[in-house]
Amino acid sequence: MKVVAIVGSPRRNGNTETLTSHCLKAIGEEGIATELISLAGLDIKPCNHCKDCSTKEECSIQDDLPPIYEKMKAAHGIILASPVYFSAATSLIRALMERAGYMAIYNGRPFERKVGGPLVVARRAGQNFTVAELTLWFQYHNIIVPGSTYWNMAFGRDKVEVSHDEEGMKTAWNFGKNMAWLLNKINS
Repeated sequence: MKVVAIVGSPRRNGNTETLTSHCLKAIGEEGIATELISLAGLDIKPCNHCKDCSTKEECSIQDDLPPIYEKMKAAHGIILASPVYFSAATSLIRALMERAGYMAIYNGRPFERKVGGPLVVARRAGQNFTVAELTLWFQYHNIIVPGSTYWNMAFGRDKVEVSHDEEGMKTAWNFGKNMAWLLNKINS
């Protein structure tokens, strides 16, 4: 089994990546392979709704999305992580959600019955909307979203500051443990 976590921050090694790595460590402790994919520095364009993916399982836009989409399809679990930008998910993660989402719904819905959920980091506000925004994507694709001890969010502005948010880090850890538990139950 494998879980892929896609970090939609345009900055490498920031708070969102720190929180996501912490969550993946919890999953890895349960014997599940993990991979963190950072979208920082990648070219992920938004959907132009050309509908080419409705006739073949590929996107007409030439960029860095195709190998990530294939990893999402192959994984048993998917995490989408984003910092909060203007009270919402970043444009990078939104572009991935749009295009991977359309390819999936037009081509057999390959994400159905996977396990997954969001991770969100903010300096001060906007987390609830961003958690909801990401969670709705999982629900639309019939992905099973386990809970945690709070909503999957943490606070931090400067690099690694999120690691000082004990409750946020614990929530991400518990979410990872719940994902692993559910994956092991489903796949046993």
